[in-house]
Amino acid sequence: MRKISDTIARLAALRAQRFTETIEHGAPDHLLPLAGFGSNPGALKSKYYCPKNLPKGAPLVVVLHGCTQNANAYNDHSGWSQLADELGFALMFPEQQRPNNANLCFNWFVPGDIRRDSGEACSIRQMVEAAVVAQGLDRKRIFITGLSAGGAMATVMLAAYPEVFAGGAIIAGLAYGSASTIPEAFDRMRGHGGPSKADLQRLLNEASPHNGPWPRISVWQGSADNTVVPSNADAILSQWQGVHGVGKAPTRTEEVDGQARQVWCDTSGRDLIEKYTVAGMGHGTPLQTSGDDGLGRAGPFMLDVGISSTRHIARFWGLAKPGIRREAKADPASRDALEAYRPTDKPRAVHVDPTPEPQPLHARGSAAGITKIIEDALRTAGLMR
Repeated sequence: MRKISDTIARLAALRAQRFTETIEHGAPDHLLPLAGFGSNPGALKSKYYCPKNLPKGAPLVVVLHGCTQNANAYNDHSGWSQLADELGFALMFPEQQRPNNANLCFNWFVPGDIRRDSGEACSIRQMVEAAVVAQGLDRKRIFITGLSAGGAMATVMLAAYPEVFAGGAIIAGLAYGSASTIPEAFDRMRGHGGPSKADLQRLLNEASPHNGPWPRISVWQGSADNTVVPSNADAILSQWQGVHGVGKAPTRTEEVDGQARQVWCDTSGRDLIEKYTVAGMGHGTPLQTSGDDGLGRAGPFMLDVGISSTRHIARFWGLAKPGIRREAKADPASRDALEAYRPTDKPRAVHVDPTPEPQPLHARGSAAGITKIIEDALRTAGLMR
């Protein structure tokens, strides 16, 4: 049996990392704060991005940052808003607050934050609903991705609300329900213990009343990741292979940008699950920052390894069309609907950030009508009382 010093050492290392690998506050801020989006039981912040002339019925991508990161820095490094300009989709960035987690990790292992209609999971679901209603987005094309703790929280959302998402992408993340305490969380990250394959599939099936169809899943893992070890990627695969009805062996294996890609398909040949193993990569999001497919820029946990996970994930989801790119800038007019959204209920006081997001300085004439529409939609969805 391992000594408790193993866990203590891990905690100390992460706390030191918090100071040595800091958030890059100087990154260009393309994102706007969403001042409110419902009861927000998880007391999260939210930011969003809408490209110019975004049409009604556009897709939505939800992006979850990792520990020690924030929404703006993760967007800047990953290149998601640049790709949104090229391809025409909206972005939503949930953001953790330090009173909730000292290292700004999403609480992917806390039972009250990962259950359907509870805690942080419910807050993210409310953000999605607010964006869909305010911008008229396509409910059939909502996707979610995240890194590390954000990746683990993405698995939470995919498990708790599988009917909401058409696809998900987990980068250096962990399977849903694999831990319920801090010591268990660190054990799972290091590959120690964890539920069996049967239990992982049971946890997924019990997380919601949904019976299918199920989101398409993209899994990304560095072979040299010592923070969230590669066995966690295999656990995620085991969890989702069951509901998708595919076997353990991949349908095909290929090489993409020099990296191994495994694919599991349905009987018609449609890709349902993919796994990228990036050779020699440590803990972080794989990037390609130069060349025709270049996006974002390297930084802490944002690793230029010659393959753009951002672009390949979008292609897997069917958002990217090779050879077609649309260059655009954010359009202030497209922000009005979300800026005007001000629900009447407040986040729980115990978790309120001491420096809350500023409220919009002006109210649009349609604010009351938009607020009522969104609140009615949240109530209909059971996300607000």
